[in-house]
Amino acid sequence: MIDNGLVTEAGGDPDAGYETRETLELVELMNEADSAVPAAVGRVAPDIAAVIDAVAERLRAGGRLVYVGAGSSGMIAALDASECETTFSVPPGVVVALVAGEAADPPMAQAEAEDDGESGARDVLALEVGPADAVIGVSASGTTPYALGALESARAAGAFTACVVAAPHSRLGRLVEHEVAVVVGPEFLAGSTRLKAGTAQKLVLNTISTVSMIRLGKTYGNLMVDVAPANEKLSGRVRRIVATASGASGQEVDDALQAAGGDARVAIVSLLAGVDAPTARHRLDRSDRSIAGALELAE
Repeated sequence: MIDNGLVTEAGGDPDAGYETRETLELVELMNEADSAVPAAVGRVAPDIAAVIDAVAERLRAGGRLVYVGAGSSGMIAALDASECETTFSVPPGVVVALVAGEAADPPMAQAEAEDDGESGARDVLALEVGPADAVIGVSASGTTPYALGALESARAAGAFTACVVAAPHSRLGRLVEHEVAVVVGPEFLAGSTRLKAGTAQKLVLNTISTVSMIRLGKTYGNLMVDVAPANEKLSGRVRRIVATASGASGQEVDDALQAAGGDARVAIVSLLAGVDAPTARHRLDRSDRSIAGALELAE
């Protein structure tokens, strides 16, 4: 039997008999395997928190959060980056994902691109990554050449570097400043890291981006107060958020949002503090765009 030493490839059992089992049993087996993932993420909470503090510090100072990955890891990273624009009104280019291969390439071509470490380095250089930025490599095994090349380049450029992996003491982990190693164990299908490892990556990246945005004042309580009203659904969400935060009537909410130019945070401060929109905006600017801080200024 070939043994490459990768924990993410372990657990192969040709006698598992999946092909003879009932569909319901297979569903239950997969669900049981997946249930171990949240606990594995919880065990590395301090590591995640350390990465978040570093990321938030750089974003607050005008830097960027750059994810780097290939294959499933890259697609998960790209999804997290893209959702920051609408969920938190993050300007384009502030949270980005570098993914091996071209987006239009077929899956097999993208898979081949994983092995191109020089491409990873070139992509980081093209993005002009520097000391103001945070770069996070996402790789189940921690051995993906594209991610290794990218993180080597990011480290040389002086950026903060971290990684999210599913294997302890990985090559990527030894390369970066902070390693988040969520060791989920063998996959339901041996080596299929889009399963438990992928689920763990999604949970960790959800946490990194969400808590970083909380640190930047883009929430009030558990409300997303910086949603970009890009469509009818999101416009309705903004109105509900302002109404929930302020307790104001529908007409009051509409009037406040109109005066605020659609900015939910300005509308909320205006309603809660009883001030006009320019005053609310000024208090938000003085409090680093934090609603709680702006309301303290109003007291």
